[in-house]
Amino acid sequence: MSAITAFAPLQEALDFLELNPDIEMFELFIIDNNGVPRGKLLHRDELLAVYESGRPLPSTILGLSINGDDVENTGLVWDVGDIDCRAYPVSGSLQRMPWRLIPTAAVQVSMHPQQGMPATVADPRHLLAKVIDGLKADGYYPVMAAELEFYLLDQQRDSHGRPQPARDADGQRPRATQVYGLRELEQIEPFLADLYSACKLQGIPARTAISEYAPGQVEITLEHRSDALQAMDEAVRYKRLVKGVAHKHGMVACFMAKPFDDLAGTGMHMHVSLADKEGNNLFASEAPDGTPLLRQAVGGMLSTLLDSLLMFCPNANSYRRFQSNSYAPLAATWGVDNRTVSLRVPGGPAFSRHIEHRICGADANPYLAAAAILAGIHRGIREQLDPGAPVEGNGYAQATEMLPTDWLTTLRALQGSEWAKEAFGPEFLKVYLAVKNSEYRQFMGEVGEQDWRWYLHQA
Repeated sequence: MSAITAFAPLQEALDFLELNPDIEMFELFIIDNNGVPRGKLLHRDELLAVYESGRPLPSTILGLSINGDDVENTGLVWDVGDIDCRAYPVSGSLQRMPWRLIPTAAVQVSMHPQQGMPATVADPRHLLAKVIDGLKADGYYPVMAAELEFYLLDQQRDSHGRPQPARDADGQRPRATQVYGLRELEQIEPFLADLYSACKLQGIPARTAISEYAPGQVEITLEHRSDALQAMDEAVRYKRLVKGVAHKHGMVACFMAKPFDDLAGTGMHMHVSLADKEGNNLFASEAPDGTPLLRQAVGGMLSTLLDSLLMFCPNANSYRRFQSNSYAPLAATWGVDNRTVSLRVPGGPAFSRHIEHRICGADANPYLAAAAILAGIHRGIREQLDPGAPVEGNGYAQATEMLPTDWLTTLRALQGSEWAKEAFGPEFLKVYLAVKNSEYRQFMGEVGEQDWRWYLHQA
């Protein structure tokens, strides 16, 4: 069965209600194109109907700006009368939310292929499922994992109205970078304890935690999954969980790409390989740069990088992260075990050979980022693209094909891309580009034509 048409069975809800008699409320949510969870809060007695016949949601729910405003040019507002579109539960998403005061669980939904129209074409989860199905049809089964960084901030701004790192357990604010610092992790142990407990309860495979390259910045890796759609389902739910647990501890979990001008940006590294139907890694090789198929995958991602960059870096703030010697990407480059490039092939045993895609900001929608990555890989394989020689040494010093550092360039690139129209479909692109162009116009109206570049570097 295609992932597009696979929804959770009724028995999943019946079993959950029996095992969780204390749950009073259910948070029903869908992920929009900005990666924002939107939905409704339901009472316990409303849950079974969601599994039996879906839940009607307005068509506009998948045509909203980052601020939650209707975007008329999506075609999902007045043109269709803000019609009800039916969404059904995603299997495995029905989980307790232990940070809520009222006993509450959450269930993620996705639009039905037919009953969810016209909003179905704008569902980012459907887009990823479509790209995955295309790869599988050619015998390639994507394996993926997300690696997300975030800042833990105080709920109160400083005396100048600026965000500031949350206080540690000792009452002090972290001031030094202390990358890989163990004391820094110990100081946020109450938060980490609750976070890991919640991840275990929700079945989210949270693994290694590290103190990242700035005060108050943390990274926790998620284990790879042989089902790439499941991996991204877990990534979006993980972000929701981190924010909820942080709020319980009086903090704000910030996934903004560059919240501080003078501190490290916040990325979402995506790990990807391809397997055959039996689960054998098709990138596996004793050679550090992997198999010819791996190199074709790299070639495809590099060839589609500009066209899909908006999906990796969806906001004005995203481009502030692209700075030399910052461990963030700067150019269309690849290398072996090299953190100065955009596409890195990590070291390790042959069976683990894969690609680490280092371009996305943590503000990217995991579904859309994964869809763009996999569609690029598929192109590289179909056209047997050669990525050229891997970069050795300092990739920043050797960079020639620089990534754009402004939002408008990437908007125009996606809008004019024939490859994107074929890979993602004109219906999806119409909605997505309408949303992003609306946000861009609002942004320009707020800062002015002459000031917007200054704003990107100073805000």
